[in-house]
Amino acid sequence: MKNYTVAHSPDADDIFMYYAIKFGWIDTKWRMENGEWRKYNLKNKAEDIETLNQKALKNIYDICAISFGAYPFLKDEYALLKTAVSFGYGYGPKLVKLKGKKLKPNFKVALSGKYTTNALIFKIAYPKAKIVYKNFLEIEDAVLSGEVDAGVLIHESILTFDERLEVEKELWDIWVDLAGDIPLPLGGMAIRRSIPLLDAINLEEILTKAVYVAHNHKQILAKMLIERNLVRVDDKTLDKYLSLYANDKSITLDEEQINAINRLYEIGHKHNLLPCMKDIREYMIPKEYKDLRYADEL
Repeated sequence: MKNYTVAHSPDADDIFMYYAIKFGWIDTKWRMENGEWRKYNLKNKAEDIETLNQKALKNIYDICAISFGAYPFLKDEYALLKTAVSFGYGYGPKLVKLKGKKLKPNFKVALSGKYTTNALIFKIAYPKAKIVYKNFLEIEDAVLSGEVDAGVLIHESILTFDERLEVEKELWDIWVDLAGDIPLPLGGMAIRRSIPLLDAINLEEILTKAVYVAHNHKQILAKMLIERNLVRVDDKTLDKYLSLYANDKSITLDEEQINAINRLYEIGHKHNLLPCMKDIREYMIPKEYKDLRYADEL
């Protein structure tokens, strides 16, 4: 048995995409070259996304949910997985303020973390804003209390924020102005490069199956998550949220999504906020290694 830790955020889409493994719906063993079977024991850890970004910078978790905005700083230690991805298609994080409030160019704003994708896009659009970083669960209250002038909401908060607030700007609209009408890359999963390549390939396949099974058994899994108090929203909100961020586009990166990630990194580097990146395909796991290694058995 091999033990690996999978770290994900506590928001509903990450939990949804992982818990098919937790509930035992996914086979986590594989057959070795000598015919014996090896099982992967996957332990999960839930922490907010910026904590995960920061811990990935310290190379702490084997497999870790990360913001796409953080990956250029992690690329030497982590490979980017092709599964469990979240993109916006006409939607995304929201910059909110109290209704009727006018924002000055140097307004004070709460963001969910230095390395988050929403922070990257926000900084490009609002270079004069005064930024404070908070746990994503604290941002709405900080705006309501007047501690900050505005805040960028992520995760389920984009659907459930207080009626005293209004949207100042959709980050999707900023993204379209910067990149055109292509998907907005938000978050994905990365795996430590120190993990043996064959194990890394197998682990990616296990996670891909988990997202696929979750998507194809959405109603059953969502009901189980609600019954066990594993999510913070009701059934209707959960269904709507999963339709946005845990859907058929989350199972495996497609060419449009890959091109969108490359565009994000191109824009980030142009604005001196990200290091220069090559084509994102070069940072992924070479799955063909497994096919070549076992070619004689086919």
